[in-house]
Amino acid sequence: MSRSAPLLALVVPCYNEEETLPRTLDALSALLADLKARGLVQPESFALYVNDGSRDSTWALLAARHAADPFCRAVCFAANAGHQNAVWAGMTTARDWGVDCIISLDADLQDDIGAIPEMLMRYGEGNDIVYGVRNDRSTDTPFKRRTAHLFYGFMQKLRVPLIPDHADYRLVSRPVLEALEGVQEQTLFLRGLFPALGFRSAQVFYRRQSRMAGESKYPFWKMVSFAWKGITSCSAAPLRLAGFMSLLCMLAALAYSGVSLVKYAMGETIQGWTSLIIVVLVLGSVQLFCLALMGEYVAKIFTEVRHRPRYIISKKL
Repeated sequence: MSRSAPLLALVVPCYNEEETLPRTLDALSALLADLKARGLVQPESFALYVNDGSRDSTWALLAARHAADPFCRAVCFAANAGHQNAVWAGMTTARDWGVDCIISLDADLQDDIGAIPEMLMRYGEGNDIVYGVRNDRSTDTPFKRRTAHLFYGFMQKLRVPLIPDHADYRLVSRPVLEALEGVQEQTLFLRGLFPALGFRSAQVFYRRQSRMAGESKYPFWKMVSFAWKGITSCSAAPLRLAGFMSLLCMLAALAYSGVSLVKYAMGETIQGWTSLIIVVLVLGSVQLFCLALMGEYVAKIFTEVRHRPRYIISKKL
């Protein structure tokens, strides 16, 4: 199945991007003009910037650009709602504006926009989701590369359908955007959501670029938090793992108790304080870990049942 040139929206979440945004605005406007001239997209295609409660001049830059750039549209959150919610807001807003497909990408342009024509080609071949996959992460630190590979490997062990080395650089067609109306989750992890939807998909490979300006919005501990959210949002396996650990500790405690009783019956004296305190500490730590893990899932249930809005849009351009 082949498709005609789509009405495209580039969805760009922005949070405190005043340093890199002017370059991004120029680059994406030039890209859309080129795609339009080549007949790869419809002339009404645009870039939709989602201001995620920035505290700098990001919104002022977008407002000024909107007045002079026909490709620039923007929405502004009333408060910071997070990267995943900003991407979601861009997708649903673009869907309501009648687009045929969207491509989400970060404002720092580390995801090579030169891959977008190939994404559109894969869309034209009938694919509803086209994933941008990094085949060269040499610009990342060795620590970040290793931890990323560990994360993707662990998620595969949990049978979560993630695309390794894919972040949030993807093309999503209108049928998928319409299917998202049925997704009511409050805690979004889009990297795990889209592969689970089952639509026909393809992959486009690209080299990750160095960040030209500004600073990363995902420092180490925020990355850890994001990974933990992804694990607990997509799989109940950690709960089962906690139960398995508890079972092993219980068996070890029973075995140790049996040995202690045999020693006592034989009249052997056991000083016991050291071994006893080790057992108490091990069992106590495992119990606390299991309780914390269950608490994480209970917290997610609490978040879901409140049904608060994921975000509030205060302004639109």
